[in-house]
Amino acid sequence: MRHLQVTIFLPALLSCLLYSNGVVAQSAQSSQIKNKVSLVQAERLAVDLKQGMTLEEVEKLLGKPKRTALKASAYGATTDSSLGILQWTYTWSSASQSDHSLQVMFASKSPERWIVNSWDWSSY
Repeated sequence: MRHLQVTIFLPALLSCLLYSNGVVAQSAQSSQIKNKVSLVQAERLAVDLKQGMTLEEVEKLLGKPKRTALKASAYGATTDSSLGILQWTYTWSSASQSDHSLQVMFASKSPERWIVNSWDWSSY
């Protein structure tokens, strides 16, 4: 009787584990696809960019950037100046045209509080 319970329970348990692993992999893959925004979609979404948006708000709107850069303030800067400029770069390749990129610049007066200062499209 115990052998019969093991032969029924073990395959059921393994199938549940395999199913749950597939669901997790599928949801991770769909979130990666969701973060890939086409150039046309990005152009439409970029209309909603506003000065003062946070890092999280921009990431929610456009996804993760392809590149980031930090430009620190010069030595001896005044206390009124920002700590630097954080730049996020989004790029899209096109077979028929040159590459397009969107650069979003964030400014900060404190290390943890980056907000959108400006943005610019290149290759137009």
